[in-house]
Order: sequence, then structure tokens, then C-alpha cells
Amino acid sequence: MSTKLSRREFLKMCAGSAAAISLAGYLAPFMKEAVAAGAPPVIWIQGASCTGCSVSLLNTVHPDIKEVLTKVISLTYHPNISAAAGDLAIKEAIYKVAETNPKNFFLVVEGAVPMGADGLYCTVGEEGHEPLVFKKLLTDIGSKAKAILNFGTCSAYGGVPATDPNPTDCKPVSAVVKNVPLVNVPGCPPHPDWMVGTIAHVLLYGDIPELDAFGRPKMFFEKIVHDNCQRRQYFDNAIFAKTFGEMGCMLELGCKGPFAHCDAMNRMWNQGNNWCVGCGGVCIGCTEPQFPGWPMYERLPEMPVGPATAVTADQIGIVLGAATALGIAGHLAGNVLTGRIGPKKADKSKEGEA
Repeated sequence: MSTKLSRREFLKMCAGSAAAISLAGYLAPFMKEAVAAGAPPVIWIQGASCTGCSVSLLNTVHPDIKEVLTKVISLTYHPNISAAAGDLAIKEAIYKVAETNPKNFFLVVEGAVPMGADGLYCTVGEEGHEPLVFKKLLTDIGSKAKAILNFGTCSAYGGVPATDPNPTDCKPVSAVVKNVPLVNVPGCPPHPDWMVGTIAHVLLYGDIPELDAFGRPKMFFEKIVHDNCQRRQYFDNAIFAKTFGEMGCMLELGCKGPFAHCDAMNRMWNQGNNWCVGCGGVCIGCTEPQFPGWPMYERLPEMPVGPATAVTADQIGIVLGAATALGIAGHLAGNVLTGRIGPKKADKSKEGEA
């Protein structure tokens, strides 16, 4: 399949923020062209979820979601918006499309996969006179897909349904479907641009985008929230908020910015108006595999910053993950050596008082 939009232009477009118009608006003409040329169909199914990922997608603007789903994306089925139900949906809109397009359709999965009680915790229809459980639908359809797009942290990593005590024995899609390419677009919920952009890539180019170690598209999840946070200058100067509403870096209040990978701090939500930290909350790290299995509003245990720094983890209030420890440690070391934080800053203060 050919398109007038090169991959380089596509990636540049996805990397930009969407303050003025949603990514769907930019990509709509190219996606319409791809669909008209016979782009692979898309099937969307839901397991153990709150449907928040669908609601997030429904909030895309310019064009509105009706045009996106009926004209821009070749979406053959979505449980919340499709008119079909029962056998008409299961047999015609899902199974028939999968059987007539083997390895030539993309499956979007929203929600974790309940495995307990033989899957009966999530029944999505009937098969003859027996209940059709979600795990069977997923394996039946997923095994035939060209790739599976896991939208939301629940399908990508298990999310809320799979967090202890997990009475329904929920699993991420990766634990259930094997030997099929997976793309994880996490978030609770994901930004509409992350979902539209990922669908756009697979429709425009017929393959999956470049992924990181956790299966996330690098075009949206390569950046660390902490590195571009609007409160970063407070961290650089060792100013830490002790309560919500107070100015300062919010690591002491449980911010997971040093762990979290996404571009929400640049792209922002609600047509580029705000994001979690911007409205006074902490980053809860909802794009990470560990979410939400960590204390949400508590500072996580420190990790050593290294011998290069003369400032202890307690003094700077830092929360580090193994993946980001070296980078932030180096940044801190530079601040200590230049006297921006730590003993040299204290010495300069004393000199000023003298």
C-alpha cells in the first residue's frame, strides 16, 4: 500500500503536540485514502475494562468521532457504537470478517482477559446454547489477526483488573495470545492521539510502528515525563512540595514522573489544554507495566544516586526506577558539582550571609 505521507513525515507529525487540532484531524485525509485503497479492516473487542479507553477515543476532535469511525478508520465492529448485537455482531461483524481476511486485519483489544472460572467472569455472547467467553473470542480472532493493538494498560499489562487480589484471575493479552505481533498503547486511559496515531500507522503502512522494550510505540512513549515536566525546575533546585497545592516538585507526594514514559506533558489533554501535573495532580505512571500496583500517593523507596553526588537520596527526595536511575543520577551529579543543589549551594548561602 502506498501513501503520499512518508514515514518520516508521519513520525514528525506524531511527535508534534496537538494543541490546535487533534492528530486525527491531521491524519484524516491520508487515512481516508488508505481505506479507499483497501486498507485492512479493524475489529475492536472489550474484555475486563471500564471502557474508558473507548470514551477517550470518543473525545477526539476535528474530525469528530463519527467521521473518524465511519469514514477514516475501516472499523467493522466496536461494542459501544456498532448497531449490530448478538449473532449479527459475533458471527457477521467479527468472526466472518476474521475468517475472510486471515492475517489481513488488525484487532484492537480493550481490557484484561479474565481466566478464572473458565472465563465466565466475562461473557460476551452465545455460541449455540453455550456462553461465549471473552478469552475464547480473543484467542479465536486474535490468532487470525495481522497484529493485535492493546489499547489501555489493562489489555497491555493487566492494569486494574489484574492487580492483587485479582479474584477473576485477569491476564494481559500477551499471556493469552501467542505468536501474533502485539502493540501496547497503555494509559488509563490512553490519549486519543496515541490510539488514532497507532491505528493510522498500521493502516497507512501495513505494519506495526517501532516499539520499545515494553511493546509501546516509540513515537508516543519514548520520552520520560520527568525530563520535560513543567515542575522540573523545582526538582533541579531541590524544592519539593509537601502538600498538594504547594509549589515544588511532587516526588515526595508520590509522583511517578521519573518512571513514566509518554508525551502527555507536551501533547496534553482536552485539545491541548491540560495534563495531570498541570492541574495539580501527580503523575501516577499509568503507562507503565507496574500500574496500579504501587502506592499511588506515597513516595516510593529511594535508590542510591551514586558516589559522584554528595547529596543523599533523603536530602533530594528522589524516587528512581532502574531504567532512569543513571540518567537522573548524572543530572543530579551535574547540579551538585555546579553548586545548584547540595553542599556547594549551602556553602554559597553561608558566604552570602557573611
